Amino acid sequence: MNFDQVEVLTPLVERIFTVEDMTLGEKPVVVRYGGRLRSADSAAAYDQLSEWLKPYHLTPYFYAEEGRQVVMLAEEVQIAPSNPRINLIMFVLTFFSVWLTGAMISTDGDPFANGVNLSVLLGMAWNGLPYTISLLAILVAHEFGHYLMGRKHGTPVTLPYLIPFPFSAFGTLGAFINMKDQPKNKRDLLDIGLAGPLSGLAVAIPVLVVGLALSRVVPTPLSFPAGEGIQFEGNSLLYLLVKYLMFGQLLPAPASYGDVPPLLYWLGYFFTGSPVPLGGVDVQLHSVAWAGWAGLLVTAMNLIPAGQLDGGHVLYTLVGERNAKKIFWGILAAMLLLGVAWNGWWLWAGLIFLMGRAFAQPRDQITELDGRRKVLAVLALILLVLVFIPVPIILVMGS
Repeated sequence: MNFDQVEVLTPLVERIFTVEDMTLGEKPVVVRYGGRLRSADSAAAYDQLSEWLKPYHLTPYFYAEEGRQVVMLAEEVQIAPSNPRINLIMFVLTFFSVWLTGAMISTDGDPFANGVNLSVLLGMAWNGLPYTISLLAILVAHEFGHYLMGRKHGTPVTLPYLIPFPFSAFGTLGAFINMKDQPKNKRDLLDIGLAGPLSGLAVAIPVLVVGLALSRVVPTPLSFPAGEGIQFEGNSLLYLLVKYLMFGQLLPAPASYGDVPPLLYWLGYFFTGSPVPLGGVDVQLHSVAWAGWAGLLVTAMNLIPAGQLDGGHVLYTLVGERNAKKIFWGILAAMLLLGVAWNGWWLWAGLIFLMGRAFAQPRDQITELDGRRKVLAVLALILLVLVFIPVPIILVMGS
């Protein structure tokens, strides 16, 4: 774009912006203006300028730099079309992968003790459906929360990609969507980021309650033969509360607290997974309850306030990029410390360190959250405290 064309654009910018200096850019940037917005309502100013620039196929960017405000005009991003067949194929593969896991965890004993036959296989397949439907409902609700909110705000997003992981604890590694362009501002970014966890949790909690109603409280053995063992799923504050409301006690309950005050016992067990409550009682989860618990775990991991995770979007929009980057190192240190009790956190910390240090950048970085969204962002961080599971899995084996 030549200087004459820029002269056409400058009067448009000056309607909402006091221009103090101007610099021509290199593709895709056309021109950059330094100065100050004329109105305190930066969101409305951005919308107005965006509308005026549509005939020129340009996109405005707002940001602050060295104590002043900057408006940059750049060529529109060309959005490549998605191929929904890939989403469908991954969904089908994940459905069967989760179904396989559901069939295995929903069948008591050795289903092939009397040989493999069609009746046994059909029975396993039928038993696996409740878990499959429950878990996929949670994952799909989570991702379509993101998707529908992105569409509502005009941010191009892909359909959900579900990830199969056969012969694993859940049968899937979860799901994700891609934002194919930057969101307009922090308000849109928060809405899109929060819509997923809230939608998923809205399904996970009823699934968990139904699953626990189908479960039963049983004694836990004091010891196991060599090669055998027991697995305890970790607790979050919300999970503890739901179990207490369903069964009238904190589970897993030890045989005795001994000389340790119950509060100190639960603090130690909650954060370290020890002492293991052998000889007490615990809930034997129905497969639907296992799906509900997995939904809480997925929500918690997505709400970790780092990088491109949903919690990272929340933190960035609430405190800004500079503060979010400082907090990031504290989050990483906490995960490394938690890894002493459950070493899966070390893997998660490594992934976040490699891929989670960059935060999503909206096109308008001047517009801050409004009061209602600030409250929502704070509530989201409180929700993380309620659903976070410090020690997700505790495995005890006989020796």
